[in-house]
Amino acid sequence: MYVQMKIEAVALDPRSKGPVVLLKDTEGRYTLPIWIGVPEAAAIAYAMEGVRPPRPMTHDLLRMVLEEVGASVHRVDIDSLEDNVFHAKIHLELPGGVKRLIDSRPSDAMALALRTGAAIFAEESVLKRAAAVEVKEPGGGGSEGDDDPWKEFLEGLDPEAFGKYKM
Repeated sequence: MYVQMKIEAVALDPRSKGPVVLLKDTEGRYTLPIWIGVPEAAAIAYAMEGVRPPRPMTHDLLRMVLEEVGASVHRVDIDSLEDNVFHAKIHLELPGGVKRLIDSRPSDAMALALRTGAAIFAEESVLKRAAAVEVKEPGGGGSEGDDDPWKEFLEGLDPEAFGKYKM
């Protein structure tokens, strides 16, 4: 089953100082951090902030090419996790109703989704395998003293970097 996600922020991992994109599902149950490269972080942050560079970036160029040939991005899926590497698929709709799946890195798929308005989904089994944070319902158990490494990680992120990642 796929869960619709949204990009919550691009931030810096306080330990590695590397960029991480934070995805949250639309119902607020899961948070999925995915570590990405610096250029991809810039591409995602620019799209989130509405920054228009003087010349098209790679993801802008891809969007323009798809539009020119009459193709559209229907959605992107983060669909597998193999050897601690996430994999994604871009769902293209071509003229005449032809559909294609394109293998992609999640960071590129997300950058393209932001530019095309496509929805982002994650396979629920990937969310669980990745040890994504599952938010408990109020009164759903757990104690104040629980050691949750994801909670600790998320609380340690620099709030100034959320949605303001600059290159």
